[in-house]
Amino acid sequence: MTSTVQDPFITLPEEEAPAAVRHCENCELAKQRTRVIWGEGNPEAPIVLILDNPGAREDREGNAFLCGTRETLQRGLKAAGLTTDSVYVTYLLKCRPIRAYDKPAARSACSPHLELQLREKKPDVLFGFGNVVAEELLPGMENPSVKELRGSWHEVQGIPIGFTYHPLAVRRRPNLMRIFVEDLTALKDRWEAVMKQR
Repeated sequence: MTSTVQDPFITLPEEEAPAAVRHCENCELAKQRTRVIWGEGNPEAPIVLILDNPGAREDREGNAFLCGTRETLQRGLKAAGLTTDSVYVTYLLKCRPIRAYDKPAARSACSPHLELQLREKKPDVLFGFGNVVAEELLPGMENPSVKELRGSWHEVQGIPIGFTYHPLAVRRRPNLMRIFVEDLTALKDRWEAVMKQR
């Protein structure tokens, strides 16, 4: 494992989307995006983190830009002792929304992309951020919320998954950072337990 995240925070390298997905037009976000965002970080990582949708990637001048969501995520990973090399970050939606859109239709259209991604990557552990991700990944559960899901483990495609607050919620409510770090530490513990079982 590499060293833990250091300040200043880093822009994780993007993984290029598969050719069949790069020109996806299955929802209206195809008309808003500049490109498909498949994921970022270590493509071979044992832990896959799932957020709702990509944030800003570049500033107005086109320079690489680290949005507040990803900065807060890296801050939490560092505090929990997880390295950026051990994680891969992906999204329910593979395009960054820039204006209002039909959210259920977009999630439905993008769902097969995430399913394919998880089948191909076969990570040891998954971790979801925010209620939107919980609702999408646990469709059999009525109104799932991270407040109730925290500390418990479920399965998606046979892979253990836990949940915590969205980094943006943590950024807006700094008192959640302690809980956020606790949850990411539990993720690290779960991953280490999986590794020991091999």
